Amino acid sequence: MFADRTAVTARSRLLQRFAAGSALLALGLFAVPVAASEPASPPPAWEQLSPEQQERLIAPIRDRWNAQPEAREAMLDHARRWQELTPEQRRRASHGRHRWEHMNPEQREQARALFKSMKELPPEQRKALREQWHSMTPEQRREWIEKHSKGD
Repeated sequence: MFADRTAVTARSRLLQRFAAGSALLALGLFAVPVAASEPASPPPAWEQLSPEQQERLIAPIRDRWNAQPEAREAMLDHARRWQELTPEQRRRASHGRHRWEHMNPEQREQARALFKSMKELPPEQRKALREQWHSMTPEQRREWIEKHSKGD
């Protein structure tokens, strides 16, 4: 079980770095000083990018692909699943990734335990657990985690 969690965690970290690096790179490519009164124009279509800009976007992904053959399947799966998401689902996924990146190890362990428990509950009980969780003190949450993460 621990090895599976480690593999999933490593895969998650890789995908997080992939998404964050790609987003930062894209932002850097299109960062242009604009007068405050001018509305920001959207970034150009792929075909309008210069070959150098296209290469700068692709290079980090190619480098990761070549450096980590064991992660290739996960990268392809991530790209496939991302394409299937609606814009709202993408926004929520990005927000969740951002929150995860800023959690400390204890908060991440709490999130894992809560997710595991929530996944196994029917919708009504999920809602009740979510409400209960939000009303708990940090100490109560730690106790809940200890009680519900036994047997992993």
